[in-house]
Amino acid sequence: MDANNTAADFAVIDVTRVDHWHEEADVIVVGFGAAGSCAAIEAAEAGADVLVLERASGISGTTCAATGHFYLGGGTPPQRANGIDDSSEAMFDYLMANTPQPDEQKIRLYCEQSVEHFHWLTDQGVPFNNGFYRKKHFEQPTDECLIWSGNEKVWPISQQAKPAPRGHKVEKTGSEGGGLVMKHLTAKAQSSGVRFQHDAAVKNLLLDGDRVVGVSYSHFKEQRFVRAHKAVILAAGGFAMNQQMMDQYCPRLADPRVYKQGNPFDDGSGIELGMSVGGATEHMDGALITSPFYPPQELLFGIMVNNQGQRFINEDSYHARTAAACLAQPDDTVYLIADNDTFGRPELGMQELIDAWETVAEMEQDLQLPTGALQKTMADYNRAAENGSDPEQHKYKDWVKPLNNPPYAAIECSFGKSFYVGFTLGGLKVNVDGQVINQQQQVVDGLYAAGACASNIAQDGAGYSSGTCIGESTFFGRRAGRHAGQ
Repeated sequence: MDANNTAADFAVIDVTRVDHWHEEADVIVVGFGAAGSCAAIEAAEAGADVLVLERASGISGTTCAATGHFYLGGGTPPQRANGIDDSSEAMFDYLMANTPQPDEQKIRLYCEQSVEHFHWLTDQGVPFNNGFYRKKHFEQPTDECLIWSGNEKVWPISQQAKPAPRGHKVEKTGSEGGGLVMKHLTAKAQSSGVRFQHDAAVKNLLLDGDRVVGVSYSHFKEQRFVRAHKAVILAAGGFAMNQQMMDQYCPRLADPRVYKQGNPFDDGSGIELGMSVGGATEHMDGALITSPFYPPQELLFGIMVNNQGQRFINEDSYHARTAAACLAQPDDTVYLIADNDTFGRPELGMQELIDAWETVAEMEQDLQLPTGALQKTMADYNRAAENGSDPEQHKYKDWVKPLNNPPYAAIECSFGKSFYVGFTLGGLKVNVDGQVINQQQQVVDGLYAAGACASNIAQDGAGYSSGTCIGESTFFGRRAGRHAGQ
């Protein structure tokens, strides 16, 4: 759906109106990203004849543009190789503590089968090594696998769950691992007998009574009808590219000052299709909006203050948690304060240096902060930091040191003046097997959803960890495909 489409464009078609089937399959998968590929593979492995309908002219999608992290734990081979003591229970505690409205059943299943899922991915050819990138980075620039990719060591989460690094990046130097993931999943789907139709824009679901039995799609100017003997699986992405839907459901992300991350087909069509047959939605206001100010990791020694000169977050938080706190500040105004020992220019260039001053008082005056406020904030922080502590915001001890070596720098982190980027997290309500749930809390017969058009684990940026989306998309995509194909 583009910005001018409405729900009427996805009106349900009664099967009695179809006088000719262009094709038939046991399972139809709408969209071929991380979720769709895994759903297709598992459905085919279960013995189903699988047809993928993909809008693009080839393999593309948001996963191809991702770094390629999976949030996995509980004792994966890379964790064990690096002496990391982790358990499914600790991972469960972490995700429960980090999620605003956690679905305990889904999270427990994801954690208990996390190691198995890692092995399944490697069986499909997805490559991981045993490297461990130990620095603080939003994505490791090497081909090393393990990384601290969330709030595992961040207060108060660290008090509720035993910390462990669980971000697993595919063996690819830099930030193009998602394409490598899709390369291997595509090859596996093809070798499993999955059929593909590209340039296929699904427009309608077909109903026989209350059961979904197929789809109508356009192939350039031709309308085609495909029968699904078992099920239709929606895996068509989120809605970050649909301004109309964002205005309605996710106004903060809709702000033009946020760069929308995704591909042109992240237009909510999968969600709209599910809603056309009564599918309920969840967490549609949820989004990850972020503006990483590190690396260099030295900037984590700095402190963030609002327009009252007050701190409001432990600065060692995962970048999306920090960004969420920034977006909650008065007038969206935030500054990162560093001294000569801790200063560095953000490598991504998403924030700019405002200026530098010889005294905190001069900086306070030029930033137009309340007289004495920043001076008190700095004095209180430095006093505690001398002892390696941060009683106000509980920053992890590794990132606590006094800021007392002038000149002092202020880096602009305000919304609208720094570069912010985001994507949607809400979608269709589904059970643990990916079946779409309707407004009456009943299963919609014959319809499944997975990936960014379904709501499973990730709900907001503050509780997000890198790798959650691809991790849950592949895991629950597998479950949807297996259940639909059996």
